[in-house]
Amino acid sequence: MGMIERVLTLVFGGQSNVVRETVEVFRENAEAGAQRGALVQEQAMKEFGQEFLIPRKGWFDRCIDGLNRLPRPALALGTLGLFVSAMVSPLWFSERMQGIALVPEPLWWLLGVIVSFYFGARHQVKAQDFQREIVGSVARVPQVLQNIEDIRGMRDLTPETPTVADTGPDAVLVSAATAPDANAALEAWRRSRR
Repeated sequence: MGMIERVLTLVFGGQSNVVRETVEVFRENAEAGAQRGALVQEQAMKEFGQEFLIPRKGWFDRCIDGLNRLPRPALALGTLGLFVSAMVSPLWFSERMQGIALVPEPLWWLLGVIVSFYFGARHQVKAQDFQREIVGSVARVPQVLQNIEDIRGMRDLTPETPTVADTGPDAVLVSAATAPDANAALEAWRRSRR
């Protein structure tokens, strides 16, 4: 009995727990990890709080603080403005979107990196073939110019205000426009009622 007790005390009891220590070599102790995470979070919050202890009284500080608050609302309101402009003037919006089609892929990646760094997110790393994208964008220029011309041509065909279709003096067209359409469901219902 004494030997079994010594073995169990060696493995599970006493000052050290061999099983726990062995497992912690391969897997982090969740409780200790949570304590370390809370400590890191607490220290970060203290550092961020220190920034606001310094009174900012100068015009430069106030100006920079104001500028730091602008990008998020500007991006949100700008995006909503794009939706409104697409509904109000689809041809104007289409012309602008054709211009955006010429922006090369690396420039979109650069914009994404700048925005993601500004908002504190991590940017994705991807191998880019810069020359291929530039050549691809330049190759699309004639098509984009043709699309813009086609869109501007539609502006001449599209009236600014909706109007009623004018049949003119054509009696056959007037008769065809005012004649009721055949309704198969209504006819079937009428036949079933007889």
